[in-house]
Amino acid sequence: MGALQLLGQRLQLCLGHQRGVGMVTEREAMATLDEDGVSELHNRIRRARNKYTGQYRRGASARVTEAGGRGKARPANARNAARAEVFEEALNRVSRRLAALSRQSVADLRAERLAAAKATGRLDPPAPSPRNGRVVTGKLGRTDRRSGD
Repeated sequence: MGALQLLGQRLQLCLGHQRGVGMVTEREAMATLDEDGVSELHNRIRRARNKYTGQYRRGASARVTEAGGRGKARPANARNAARAEVFEEALNRVSRRLAALSRQSVADLRAERLAAAKATGRLDPPAPSPRNGRVVTGKLGRTDRRSGD
């Protein structure tokens, strides 16, 4: 069983238990995942966060008319608000890890491309070739017609 499947099962078991979500998103638990695994975990946590946030907002709006105001309706909806907050914090941890892995991936790819360019002796990008008699000039991509003289 892969690390992603194991974390997914833990997350599924922990959706109702906020402490479990923290366990799944701890640094040590996410260290075994690659970028794709963390991305999948990010999607799962985001969907759960959206679910509980939606429940909180719908419940709050339904209670406003009953209680006579938002301030009076808030205490009855504290549990859903707490759940939404737990998933928001978990999403924050997973997002930071995903960003770090993405930055590392970009750095690795850049180093790989530079090494390949050094190996071929071409570090400068090739000059743009004209298309249909047009040459792209400037940063804005303006095109100028070439004269046929």
